Amino acid sequence: MVRKKGSAKKGKGSARPPKPEPMEDAPQKPAVWLPGDEMEDGETLQYDPSVYDCLSSLTLDWPSLSFDLLRDHLGAPRAAFPHTLFMVAGTQASSAKQNYLAVMKVSQLALSKAAAARQKAAAKQQQRDGDGSDSDEDMLEGSDADSDEEGEEETAQLHIRKVAHTGGINRVRACPQQAHIVASWADTAQVQVWDLGAQLSELKDEAAPAAGSQGKVHKVNARHVHTHSSEGYALDWSPVAAGRLASGDCRSRIHVWEPTPAGKWAVSSAYRGHEASVEDLQWSPAEETVFASASVDKTVRIWDTRENSKSMLSVKAHDADVNVIAWNRSTTYMLASGGDDGVLRVWDLRNLTDNSFVANFAYHRGPVTSVEWCPYESSMLATTSSDNQLAVWDLALERDPEEEAALAPETNALAPENLPPQLLFVHGGQTDMKEMHWHPQINGMMVSTAADGFNIFKPYNV
Repeated sequence: MVRKKGSAKKGKGSARPPKPEPMEDAPQKPAVWLPGDEMEDGETLQYDPSVYDCLSSLTLDWPSLSFDLLRDHLGAPRAAFPHTLFMVAGTQASSAKQNYLAVMKVSQLALSKAAAARQKAAAKQQQRDGDGSDSDEDMLEGSDADSDEEGEEETAQLHIRKVAHTGGINRVRACPQQAHIVASWADTAQVQVWDLGAQLSELKDEAAPAAGSQGKVHKVNARHVHTHSSEGYALDWSPVAAGRLASGDCRSRIHVWEPTPAGKWAVSSAYRGHEASVEDLQWSPAEETVFASASVDKTVRIWDTRENSKSMLSVKAHDADVNVIAWNRSTTYMLASGGDDGVLRVWDLRNLTDNSFVANFAYHRGPVTSVEWCPYESSMLATTSSDNQLAVWDLALERDPEEEAALAPETNALAPENLPPQLLFVHGGQTDMKEMHWHPQINGMMVSTAADGFNIFKPYNV
């Protein structure tokens, strides 16, 4: 966000010769606004649409705390606009019986006007230089950059199937090996596993949103149901052992689910070690028996399924509740954590001890509500916070004041000195952000959910 003031006002006369006043019509250099900054009279917040290759929004009948993006049949990596993606989300309705799982296809996600113009200019420059590239041709292919209505954005279309779900849905996760198998954590203290293959199959073949699909709620029996001693939020599928699931509740208990030949799951006895609510779980991307947990007791713990009586490692990760963790799937010894203190920390698991974090960013002005590593760039990750910001970070970046000054146009805002140089992009405009995910097959595409709905976007520099 940038802040702009109204027209410059002339000052009163003084005994000394006054400094030259800016021209009345001279452009006023904007300043970067950060949450917590006070707004002066006449100031307005403006976002820059030119920094998005794609930006769309959608809403359901009720807010959604959690969702997951689904791997699909459309290939990877893909770059040509318009894009199509599949996702599943859970609602937080005003009454338990009004909740549902929303199985969605979002199609016709179009290139923004600014991106279409930018790509067309780059393509023309490459033609003049005699150095065309396949990647840029792929980006332009299927977009409307060369049409008579150059850069006109198409409206994204929402295809949806609703599956009845008793209780508000705290978290939703899809099995990475079988996208139609989905787990949900409800405020009824139940974790349920669903087979949504029929709904996804319908959406896959649907060319246009079906009439009446927005209101119809289908009844589907869960494949498996396990009742914890209290409700919870922590939920994760193993990326290594297909069908293996972990769930954690607000009474500090963790259970590991093992798939059985009969299509059910065998749920383990409780893993004990935390002294307060387990807020998040992450399976190792490399070892099938290892997972990490985050807790209100301020610790992050590493567990091995072969020993459920105690954790293998434990570290005091934050000075407040640890809300979320993310395991880097490319650099498998890196773990990120976000806390109620608004701090993002990165840990090297080869040396996991108190205060041994390798990166510490006290940027957010509210609790960190989600964190996720980029699936195709090992140094990049993103966070959301209750301060209504989604921040994209690149740990490989370092500050270069000369380069920043050279790249900043006269009317653009310079980054404040107290901004971390690793802060690559900030997305705002949503209220009470809860969760974000990178699309696993569309490089740079992200989706976020908040109290007022979903945003689907691709920053131009990611």
